Amino acid sequence: MSHQSDLIADDILAYLKQHENKDLLRFITCGNVDDGKSTLIGRLLHDSKLIFEDQLAAIQKDSQKYNTTEDEIDLALLVDGLQAEREQGITIDVAYRYFSTDKRKFIIADCPGHEQYTRNMATGASTCDLAVILIDARYGVQTQTRRHSYIVSLLGIQHVVVAVNKMDLVDFSEERFNEIKAAYLDFAGSLNIPDIRFVPISALKGDNVVNASAKTPWYDGGTLMRLLETVEIGRRAQLDAFRLPVQYVNRPNLDFRGFCGTVAAGQIAPGEEIVALPSGKRSKVVAIVTYEGEQATAFAGQAITLTLEDEIDISRGDLIVRAEDPQPSVAQAFDAHVVWMNEAPLQVGKEYAFKLAGKSVFGRISQIAHRIDVNTMAQTEASQLGLNEIALVTVEVNAPVVFDPYTQCRGTGSFIVIDRLSNATAGAGMITALTATAHLSALKDDDPMSLRQLERELNSVIRQYFPDWEFQLKRKQHS
Repeated sequence: MSHQSDLIADDILAYLKQHENKDLLRFITCGNVDDGKSTLIGRLLHDSKLIFEDQLAAIQKDSQKYNTTEDEIDLALLVDGLQAEREQGITIDVAYRYFSTDKRKFIIADCPGHEQYTRNMATGASTCDLAVILIDARYGVQTQTRRHSYIVSLLGIQHVVVAVNKMDLVDFSEERFNEIKAAYLDFAGSLNIPDIRFVPISALKGDNVVNASAKTPWYDGGTLMRLLETVEIGRRAQLDAFRLPVQYVNRPNLDFRGFCGTVAAGQIAPGEEIVALPSGKRSKVVAIVTYEGEQATAFAGQAITLTLEDEIDISRGDLIVRAEDPQPSVAQAFDAHVVWMNEAPLQVGKEYAFKLAGKSVFGRISQIAHRIDVNTMAQTEASQLGLNEIALVTVEVNAPVVFDPYTQCRGTGSFIVIDRLSNATAGAGMITALTATAHLSALKDDDPMSLRQLERELNSVIRQYFPDWEFQLKRKQHS
């Protein structure tokens, strides 16, 4: 249901126009099991008057049936709709909810907190701009809190709101809130999350969720809803270069041949020269076709069809880039962070299927550089990965693939690992860089890359594994 507005009754077209132009924020709620994620979403919708009367009556009835919150309405039932979820009082699958306020539109992904369902959390976080990480004020930072925070960091989410929940159970103690804040900041110092904010809440009672609470006079940072409405979300893709992974070749008749896909980054216009990778064939854009007709330009996020001047060979899984832009890497080996999502452990050397930007290839994980302990952030040696473990690995595939580092472009820097026997998704990966071996093997006799450029590329790879190597080298030379 949309927010309450007089325009709905008076001028529906004006309301829809106003609604269309609002900024959209996608965010995820995550954290340890029973920290109150589903209840928080229900409270956000309830206190914003975004629940229909029949929905409210239904969850009131179910609250009495399942008796999970004694005399209180169990607002978690609004998003925990599966029978198994209601019987056990847990979240199993990712639940999405849409709502809007006067200032912004929102899509919420409510994710499970159980370690068993970490793979569901990673799926829900993959399209989000912000994460709300809940912490139970009684227990503080838990293992799943650290694991979810680390995954949020790996996925490049730049904004985190740490909601310290169940403050009513610790008498709204400022001292306890500051303890949890200090503990989380100490852990998060090693993560790539530049914007972290904290808010003390009680999702069950409604304190500091939508309305400010008189029970926390020591807190003046704004309610959770206010933070969600005012946080500045920048452009998600940092890459300005044009990237179009080809998902389908459209050939309805003899006179039309178009290449369909969703623009992963950058923009393109008719007349501009493009390169199809990995073949390297060149052509020019004739037209950009969409559902609404031909467009003068296309930009990131749009689903489009490109028609070209020349009949060059482009297939599903190829990547179309603008000729004048920085080119992505084309190689058969790369380094990546992998979150393992399968009960069967990852085995080094075993053949898996890899799907990257629409292209499916077979390959193997040839090496585990190190496994990451989410509790201590320590890097340890490993010969295999178990369920929900995270590691930096080297991937080798049987055919050339085209990619960018994940930090530059999510659409061309992420991949999934598929078990060939069960066809189940076994892992998710974020590419960090080419391997050093791939850098050398990619060089050709006529390659214009200078030795200085190659040196810079190899140095960046070495720094990934040995961050202080330059300091150690200078110390040895000085001695």
